[in-house]
Amino acid sequence: MNLFSYDISKKYSTAAAYFSMEFAIDQSLKIYSGGLGFLAGSHMRSAYDLKQNVIGVGLLWSFGYYDQARNEDRTLRASYTRKFYYFLEELDVNVHVKIHNEDVKIKAFLVRPDVFGTAPMILLSTDIDENDYLSRTITHKLYDGNERTRVAQEIILGIGGTRVLEALNQKIDIYHMNEGHALPLVYELYQKHYQNMQELRKHVVFTTHTPEAAGNEIHNINFLHEMGFFNGHSLEVVREISGYEHGDDFSLTVGALRSAKIANAVSKIHGVVSNEMWGDVENRCEIISITNAQNKKFWTDKTLFRALDEHEDYEVVARKKHLKKILFDVVADQTGKMFDPEVLTIVWARRFAEYKRPGLLKYDLERFEKLMKNTKRPVQIIWAGKPYPTDHGATAIFNELIHISHHYKNMAVLIGYELSLSRLLKQGSDVWLNTPRITREASGTSGMTASMNGSIHFSIDDGWHPEFARDGKNAFTIPALDHTLPISEQDRIDNENMMDILEDKILPTYYDKPEEWVVIMKNAMSEIEFEFDSGRMANEYYERMFNK
Repeated sequence: MNLFSYDISKKYSTAAAYFSMEFAIDQSLKIYSGGLGFLAGSHMRSAYDLKQNVIGVGLLWSFGYYDQARNEDRTLRASYTRKFYYFLEELDVNVHVKIHNEDVKIKAFLVRPDVFGTAPMILLSTDIDENDYLSRTITHKLYDGNERTRVAQEIILGIGGTRVLEALNQKIDIYHMNEGHALPLVYELYQKHYQNMQELRKHVVFTTHTPEAAGNEIHNINFLHEMGFFNGHSLEVVREISGYEHGDDFSLTVGALRSAKIANAVSKIHGVVSNEMWGDVENRCEIISITNAQNKKFWTDKTLFRALDEHEDYEVVARKKHLKKILFDVVADQTGKMFDPEVLTIVWARRFAEYKRPGLLKYDLERFEKLMKNTKRPVQIIWAGKPYPTDHGATAIFNELIHISHHYKNMAVLIGYELSLSRLLKQGSDVWLNTPRITREASGTSGMTASMNGSIHFSIDDGWHPEFARDGKNAFTIPALDHTLPISEQDRIDNENMMDILEDKILPTYYDKPEEWVVIMKNAMSEIEFEFDSGRMANEYYERMFNK
């Protein structure tokens, strides 16, 4: 079956299957949670733009991740609503996998390239009448908190996805695991095609996205075996091919590093961190760095970029104010607050997680109060993002910010942080604030798409930021500190440095030197354009990973 509606470029003829638990390609297709999905979505769009021989493989989540709603006191409530997608094409394949010794049938759906302008994508579902209720729930919710369900999802993605490709007669040269979730595909390939790890590894590549424990899953090897993660192989064979001679803790990341011909981290700093983290893993593949990027064509406001190209500063300023007004309509609709497009607007928006420090701006409450009540150089601040629904600490921070926002007409906390709102926030903000603890943010890509829209990246010197930032020229940088300091001390120092820069550099430049501010905006937009567009990234995967 031909899944492509475009002629594949000879430069990118190597057939690659890109396995990911989430893809963010359009607001209407809610099969993503955050950064990993945004990255995968941009990759699929650039694969289409470059006419690459890439097929995306993911899961069709019946209830998505979750919908953000509010309780009566305006605090966060997770809501689950079944999604329906009439633009998907049901594929005529009959595939099943064994999970805990039970047959689970898989239905496959195709997102054709011309629907959203992406590489063809195959989405898998177990939520069909032929399965019992328990099996149907496997693809209900992205990142289900139940360990058995999570592992079952990974079996469906890795083994099920590989079998669907085979049923569709797709000859795949490279299996790309975007994170370790798809690792079961290795045991499927070993059983059916290679029986030799040296040969198998020539066809597998791996991308690691985070140094965080939550993104590097570890399970008991006996539990995984019982679940069917290893596709029926004996534990002796699993230990032999995955290098687990002793111990029962099985790391998906380590398993992937021992199964791939090459792996990549997602920024230069993350490359250093990853090689330190996994340096003692025997028989692991090389870890290079390919810095993440985002699809410029999808994310940028075309009118704003046209004004940049035509060197019309007044049009850049006018368009930015118009984009702010569009965003502020959402603020008014959700919160009843009327924001002013003339006022400097700061946005903190991404996945809510403790290490990303969404509350760093309010660390010193007295200083925060002065900032919020400054009438000479006023600010408006917007927070948005999705905490993991069972991450009670992150949810508590989100709700605390909501409670604080009741006291300020210039502070808003928005719900519904998905593709559409994300784009509005990036186009309608003046400053994009990024505050992770240093060395903890592997890449981060939200600031890239903000910079594409003239929102100045104000960030800890971590992830992709050091590869782009010229402090005070195209971005503002919170200086690096010793990451071995106690967390409380890191937070204090970072807050102090951040507030100093905000009060002494950012606000004076915006209000007292508007021409200089426009120059910084234009620098950000023009200098982000090539190195951080996902066309560069998608090309680099072929040159450094697929064709190696």
